[in-house]
Amino acid sequence: MSDITPHPDHSREELDRLADLAQDVIRRARAAGASQAEVAASIDTGLSVNVRLGEVETVEHTRDRGFGLTVYFGQRKGSASTADLNPDSIQATLDQACAIARYTEEDPAAGLADAALMATEFPDLDLWHPWSIDTAGAIALGQRIEDAGRAHAGISNSDGAGVQMGESLSVYANSHGFVGRERGTRHSISLSLIAGDEAGMQRDYWYDSVRDAAKFMDAKALGDKAAERTLARLGARSLSTRQCPVLFASELARGLVGHLVSAVSGGALYRRSSFLVDHAGKPVMPAWIQIVERPLLRGGQASGAFDAEGVATRDSALVEDGILARYVLGSYSARKLGLTTTGNAGGIHNLVVTPGSSDGEASDFAGMLARLGTGLLVTELMGQGVNTTTGDYSRGASGFWVENGAIAFPVEEITIAANLRDMFAGIVAVGSDVDPRSHILTGSILLDRMTVAGE
Repeated sequence: MSDITPHPDHSREELDRLADLAQDVIRRARAAGASQAEVAASIDTGLSVNVRLGEVETVEHTRDRGFGLTVYFGQRKGSASTADLNPDSIQATLDQACAIARYTEEDPAAGLADAALMATEFPDLDLWHPWSIDTAGAIALGQRIEDAGRAHAGISNSDGAGVQMGESLSVYANSHGFVGRERGTRHSISLSLIAGDEAGMQRDYWYDSVRDAAKFMDAKALGDKAAERTLARLGARSLSTRQCPVLFASELARGLVGHLVSAVSGGALYRRSSFLVDHAGKPVMPAWIQIVERPLLRGGQASGAFDAEGVATRDSALVEDGILARYVLGSYSARKLGLTTTGNAGGIHNLVVTPGSSDGEASDFAGMLARLGTGLLVTELMGQGVNTTTGDYSRGASGFWVENGAIAFPVEEITIAANLRDMFAGIVAVGSDVDPRSHILTGSILLDRMTVAGE
């Protein structure tokens, strides 16, 4: 991608300033009587431009600061935060956190993660790629993307093209003496288009999200993809109610894996509000499925050497031969469950789902359509009808009806429903068509059957 020019990089000096501030506040918290303390400080900068029908709709420059302090007086905890890093605001935040802690109830699970688990190695994970695009350059790029999409016959309107540049600096420090610095960039481009015919209007979009703007897909290619997806939806119809195989396109398949993560995360488990309570060590998927967390992937969307508590991250299986190998825990939820943190305070780091199938073969997208045979390809989901307490799943959907491995016609205004327990057990294949734009790296996922409700 063009429009990339070097500019002075002061990120390391900014990180050092945040680290010095964090350590100073921790010293002051200890002097005020706190037995433990932790600080998370961040500076986020960005540029966001939206262009519609060739004209600039919005230009937004951001520079956000955040400073959060948590203190522990024994098992009593107090937290306070500010977006202002001047000394008076920092002191007021410290005073507030200490006051809250003195008046809260003791919580046996409260406290920092174990000092022995703190990260000690900080490899370069290739996450920092500043993109020095200016406002004019971002506008021009958005216009090129939109022009490419609107050039397709049948495209009648545009919801606009977006160009976003973002840089994030963060420091986490605690009274164990741990200081962790992170810097990362995240950039995106997108386009949403509208097409119409005698049957009505259809909308679709495409986007790309990268750490390094040099790795963006070409502007014309993105415009073309958004247009092709939009035009393919023309003439969509509903289906009669039926049961059939369902193929989730890769950009939606990661959501299925996300529901698994939610169901095996500490908060849901210690509240016993998950359909996978007490399932560690038990089969949850077919025996050929492997899902591994890879926190140290270079350039990964969620790579990091430590979690939100400073605990060192490491490669670790989540599902091994179809068996749930572990839960997803920070130190608080781990203590509530009588277990040890898995280094997942703040979330999961790069889940990799190995492509494969019950017959041992991996298929690209065309091969997954052939495996589907006759059934539903889902390309869009609507609504929040997922209950991780019971596993019940029911969402509005649109996509394509597939016959004999070939797309027959677009479909809309349908609902797909099943239970996540059955959906996970009924996975027939995971494609090799991995979508790299997420921290959940999976190809399309084929399920043996769901209920499709339409007319």
